[in-house]
Amino acid sequence: MFPPRLNDARAPAMAQALIEGFNRHYRLFRETSAEARQRFERADWHGQQRAQAQRIEYYDLRVNEAVVRLRQEFRVDELSHDTWQQAKLHYIGLLTDHHQPELAETFFNSVTAKLLHRSYYRNDFIFVRPAVSTEYIEDDAPGALPTYRAYYPARDTLHATWERIVHNFQLDVEFENLGRDVEHVVQAMLSELGGFRPRANFQIQVLSSLFYRNKGAYLVGKIINGFVETPLALPILHGAGGKLVIDAALFGEDDLLMIFSYARAYFMVDMEIPAAYVQFLHGLMPRKPRAELYNSLGLQKHGKNLFYRDFLAHLRHSGDRFRIAPGIKGMVMLVFDLPSFPYVFKVIKDFYPAQKDTTREKIKGKYLLVKQHDRVGRMADTLEYSNVAFPRRRFEDELVRELEHFCGSLVEHDARSGQEMLVIKHLYIERRMIPLNIVLQEAEPEQMAQAVVEYGNAIKDLVAANIFPGDMLWKNFGVTRHGKVVFYDYDEIEYVTDCNFRRVPEPRNEEEEMSGEVWYTVGPRDVFPETFATFLLGNDAVREVFMAHHADLLDAAFWQKHKEHIQAGHVHDVFPYEPTRRFAATRQRDIPTAQGAHHV
Repeated sequence: MFPPRLNDARAPAMAQALIEGFNRHYRLFRETSAEARQRFERADWHGQQRAQAQRIEYYDLRVNEAVVRLRQEFRVDELSHDTWQQAKLHYIGLLTDHHQPELAETFFNSVTAKLLHRSYYRNDFIFVRPAVSTEYIEDDAPGALPTYRAYYPARDTLHATWERIVHNFQLDVEFENLGRDVEHVVQAMLSELGGFRPRANFQIQVLSSLFYRNKGAYLVGKIINGFVETPLALPILHGAGGKLVIDAALFGEDDLLMIFSYARAYFMVDMEIPAAYVQFLHGLMPRKPRAELYNSLGLQKHGKNLFYRDFLAHLRHSGDRFRIAPGIKGMVMLVFDLPSFPYVFKVIKDFYPAQKDTTREKIKGKYLLVKQHDRVGRMADTLEYSNVAFPRRRFEDELVRELEHFCGSLVEHDARSGQEMLVIKHLYIERRMIPLNIVLQEAEPEQMAQAVVEYGNAIKDLVAANIFPGDMLWKNFGVTRHGKVVFYDYDEIEYVTDCNFRRVPEPRNEEEEMSGEVWYTVGPRDVFPETFATFLLGNDAVREVFMAHHADLLDAAFWQKHKEHIQAGHVHDVFPYEPTRRFAATRQRDIPTAQGAHHV
């Protein structure tokens, strides 16, 4: 970056205004996250859900406030390139001792992107690469919590150490029987480690804040013994009597990957130094991109920033071309991918078939609903971008023709950078999964049966979260690398509580019985579950498995029952681990769940 040619007195004040905007954002973000503890202690599950949705909106509100302030105080449309460069340099100076520098850089980018044309999105004006290191940041304020606590138990103090670990979180709700639960934890730990054979460095490290989501609080840490590190998580729940219980002991990277899945809602965690939390978590789950870890902590805007940096790096080191994604084409979304990159890109079409009574704004609203809702491990998270410039030469011609035909209002060509770029004004990016219809076509009988059972489990988990998928075709579900079925087509989703579940009326005469048309009245929110069989169960083998495990999904009474439970204020438990992992003492209490749900 070339040094600016002159000094503009406005630049330091602009930098100060920007950092004040970010600091306000993170203060409010952190307050809401910290209050998750009180909501958990009060069992205020509806409050937790509201806070989850509202917190997602905080970032854009603060960015818009900063944009308004800069326009009012500095007439930014008249500023020279030099002034913007100076403002960035002054901003970097303000981050030297900051505890969230990487997030503040992303905030600077977000504000700048709303004020400048995308042709300025380069090193001189935004943080294309991080300017301030996040390594070894410490909170030296008196009484500040460390990022994690370390404990050094001996053979005869294992039980007492685990009790101290739990007590150090100072939850204001009594445990039902902490001694019993800790004994379960110790036995599970010894089983995982193959006995107690401590090395010189044997220790348990635990992050200092609990991770709150839905109706649970998760203790997250690791056991270090010699050269072996074992990730761990303990979910803490309210038992049937309102007192707390440790529900399970989860060990290993795969268990934590399920808890931190991109198909689950974001955690609420009280963090002064988020980079230190991400560093710790990445050590537990090295296969998980740092971008997804920031997302899982509710810092999805910085997660988007990191993802885009990773994407640009991938483009520089790959040579394949974007193509129309394999599979059945959607009616409202044009989907394309890059074979070497494990994500898909989704663009809303300009026009839709007659049977799709929708608009671009309605579709965007559905995706926002999913972003703010509890995804219960069954709805893929999406990253939403505006004005993304792709090298035109990396696109297959057929894909460009499809984009120009179906999404012409969102596509433009730009050659001002010296090479032709294809700019897409709005798109979503999701993890690539194998479409369920393809899995069913190619699978062996046992795999097919497992996929059908998982499909029904996915729908029941969605019902528990008050989500009706709308379009339940196999092609709208995908299978993850862990074999879990996840829903990813959101343009027709509705709240279960907004739907009217009905049985198909009995025909009143022979003419109605023989009619090939619907002869009864159908309201805009009417749903007839028994008709699902027509488009789902044409394959006899699929039908046999489905009817053996999920025939209740074809009964309006099943849906109506859960609608009534939700309307009565009940919040279901849907766990990110198998029921068999739950400790027997808590499993026997049979905490209410969605009937038939497969809690994963």
